[in-house]
Order: sequence, then structure tokens, then C-alpha cells
Amino acid sequence: MKTLALSAALSLALLSTACSTLSAPADVAKAAPTAATRWTFDGNIRNNSLAISPDERLAVASYSERPDVVVYDLASGQVRAVLNGFVTPRNIVFAPSGQRFYVSDSSLGTVVVVDTATLKTVGSLPVGAGAFGTTLSQDGSTLYITNQAASTVTVYDLAAQRPRAVVGGFAQPRQGVRLSPDGKVLYVTNFLGDKISIVDTGTHKITGEIKGFDKLRAISVTADGKTIFAANSGSNSVAVVDVAQRAITATVPVGKDPYGAALTPDGQFVYVSNLADNTVSVISVASRQVVATIPGFKEPRQAIVFTRDNQWAYVLNEDLSLAKVDRASQRVVSTLAAPARSI
Repeated sequence: MKTLALSAALSLALLSTACSTLSAPADVAKAAPTAATRWTFDGNIRNNSLAISPDERLAVASYSERPDVVVYDLASGQVRAVLNGFVTPRNIVFAPSGQRFYVSDSSLGTVVVVDTATLKTVGSLPVGAGAFGTTLSQDGSTLYITNQAASTVTVYDLAAQRPRAVVGGFAQPRQGVRLSPDGKVLYVTNFLGDKISIVDTGTHKITGEIKGFDKLRAISVTADGKTIFAANSGSNSVAVVDVAQRAITATVPVGKDPYGAALTPDGQFVYVSNLADNTVSVISVASRQVVATIPGFKEPRQAIVFTRDNQWAYVLNEDLSLAKVDRASQRVVSTLAAPARSI
């Protein structure tokens, strides 16, 4: 598939966002004073996101049904701040340095840049209405942004503050976007067609695809780059993909309506959040079987994050409360209450 002309893509992005690369969404809340009258570009699509700062002091959470982003202090177990001015926040990623984090918003058509120390907006990257999933290169220099409305992936050079390329040829790419461990390949899920597109990050071209999924949701890539685990909410299963073969080689039955598929830092387990039965299934990577089912959640989706020491997992609930899971006992040990929505 050909790379789209950058000039045309930027014109569309600027038209959709009506803001410069350094503008902030400060006035968005004024346009939507109540939840009943709140305008959204694609509010029928629901998802949540959770990111933990590199020093593991903060957790930042969003749910597309709420026009705010919640920042938790993990040490105190309290809400540090509620960031307003969003419409449909979609995905959150921290820079490797921890100094900034990035929040995509499909209705604003931008990726909002937030300073971690001050929790103030310091920039906004125009992508166009439909901006959705995001993933950062390991060195933090390149941000990959899916656009579910335009069916594109924007490759953003963060140092230059401009797109390096806009790749077309997708079919409603959403939150599932991951890099291979060596950064040479980008895997992009397509909501339409239930497939994963394979993108060469050097040429910015689609080089192949993996098919056979059933309502494909989140994906994770093993540290050796050989296997992808993908949640199938349509068949209540997780697909095991052999990357070299570009094919599904096994499926693991899990709970009802699985959305998340997150590998533990040690690579030994996959945590799968099941939206419909409020549980998390734990899959052994070695045996390809469910070895535990953890209850106590509320409509968990894609948002599952682990601490680096493998001791804790954080799972975001539908109401933006944050469940803390002890991985040794495989149970929820506490839940941080979410603040009431501001709008």
C-alpha cells in the first residue's frame, strides 16, 4: 500500500482539528456543558486506556465515555488530579523519560501532550478526527497513531513536531497497535476485516497481513518477537499467532467478551480481561491454557498494566476505578475509587 501524500494528510488533519501543533484543548469543555448534550465524533465506539509512569508513581486512566483523564498517585492511593478538556480520550502512553505523556482524542483529532510534573498541556499533535491507538518507539522519538476514521497510521517525528509519513490501506484501525521488540515491524489491528496488518517501519509500507480473528481486540507481542496473542471477543478466545508463519496456530478459550491481552513482564503469562463476566483470565504461555480466573472487576476492557517486578497488575474498570491485583495470589487486593465525572 502506498504512503499518502503528507501535504494532503496534514491539510486534512489541520482542517479536522482547527488548531496548531502547540494548541491546547482548553475550551472543549465549554462546548459540552452536560453529558446529555456532549458532542462526540465517534462516541459509539467505547474503549479505555491506562498507563503507568516509568517511575511507577503515577497511573493515568481514561474511558471514552468521559471527557476527562484521571491521574492516580499509586503511593498514596489517592487521585492526584482530574484533567479536563477532552471529549473522547482513546489511548495514553508515557515517554520513556517519564517527563511527558500523550493522550489521543478521536473527537479533537489530536494527540495531547501533557507535562508529567505540572500535569499541564504543553502541546497538541494534529492527526485528524478519528485519532485512536498510539505506541511509541523504544527511544521515544517516534509516535505511531492510528486513525479509525481515515483508516491510516500517522508516523510522528516528535523531535521535529511533524509527521514523517501517513500510511494508508487499513480498515478502521483502533487501539490495537504494537511494535515488534526490535522496532522494525508495526502490527496494526483492523476492526473491519478482523485482521492484523504488518508494516515495515523502515519503508512505511504494509508488507502482509494475518487473518482469521473474530472481533479482534487487544494484541501483545512476546519479547522474542515470535508470537502474538490476540483477544477475540466474538469467540471468547485468545488467538496464538506464529509471526513467521503469519498464521493463527492455536486458540485458548477464556471468559465472555475478552478485550485485553497483556503479557506479564517476565513473558510467562497473558492476562485477558473479560468484559461480559467481569473477570480476568490468566493464560500460561508455556501450556497455552488458562491457569487462573480472577473475579472482582467491573466491565474491564483493554487497560491492563504490570509493575516491572512482576508483583502487581493494575486493571481499569468501566467507572475508571483502578483494581490492584496481587499476582502471587491472583486476587484483587484493593481498588482505588474514581472521582465523579466532571461533566
